[in-house]
Amino acid sequence: MRISRSTAGTAFVGGAMILTLTALAYPSMLGVQNTASGQDRIIANTQWGPLTEADRDFVVRVRAAGLWEYPMAQLIRQRSKSPEMQEVAEHLLVGHGRLDAGCRKVATDMGITLPNEASPQQQQFVATAEGSSGKEFESTAVTVMRVAHGGIFPTIAKIRATTRNSLVRELADTTNDTVLDHITVLEKTGLINHEQVAFQITAPAKLPQDQTTPPPPQAGAPVRVLPIPDDLKDLQTVAPNPSYGAPQPTPSAG
Repeated sequence: MRISRSTAGTAFVGGAMILTLTALAYPSMLGVQNTASGQDRIIANTQWGPLTEADRDFVVRVRAAGLWEYPMAQLIRQRSKSPEMQEVAEHLLVGHGRLDAGCRKVATDMGITLPNEASPQQQQFVATAEGSSGKEFESTAVTVMRVAHGGIFPTIAKIRATTRNSLVRELADTTNDTVLDHITVLEKTGLINHEQVAFQITAPAKLPQDQTTPPPPQAGAPVRVLPIPDDLKDLQTVAPNPSYGAPQPTPSAG
C-alpha cells in the first residue's frame, strides 16, 4: 500500500527516521526493538571474528540508507543550482557509493542478505521531496537527510565500541567519517532548523515494521550497485577540520 504524502509528513514531523533492520535471511525480520541479549547473540563465527545480530543489522542499515539517499542526491544534482546543494549531492553520491561497496563486500564475505530497495517509509521520503520544488524541495531534502544522519550516530558508536568483527569495525569507521562529512555539507546549506532536527531525532514516532523494513530481494536477483559517477571518483569526502569562531549559516525557520 502506498503511503500518502500527508502520512509521510506526519511520520517525518514525528521523527520516524530510525530504520528497523532485517535479519540475515529474509523473510525473517529483526528490528531495533530487539533486546540487548538478542542483539548480542552470535550468529556466525568467521575468520574476521564473531558476527552478532547487531553487527549484521548494522551492515543492512548502512546499505538501506544508501538505497534512498543516493536517489535523493541524484534529484538534488538535477534540480538544484546552488553550489552548496551541488556539494551536498556530490558528497552523498560518493559517500554512499563507497559505503555501499563496503557493505557488499562484508555481505559477500559473511553471507549477509542485503536489500535491493529502501523501505516503504524511505521511498516515501524521496517521493515527498520529488513532489516539491524550488526552496521547498531543497529544505525538505536537506532536513530529512540531516535527521537521518544525526540519528545513526549512536548506532555507529555502539557498534564500533562493541563489535569483535574486524570487517564490521572497519565499516563502522568508514560510516562514521562519511556521516560526519555529510552532516557538514548539509549544514553548510543554511537550511537546517536545528531545534526541529533535534526534536525529530530524540522523539521518533513509531510506524508499523512493514513500513520501516526494506523488502526482501527477489530470488536470484543481482545485488544492486550504487556507482560513483565518473566525474566524482576523485572527490575527497572526509569531513574538514573545524574552523572555530567562523560565522555559522543562519538557520532556516522552515
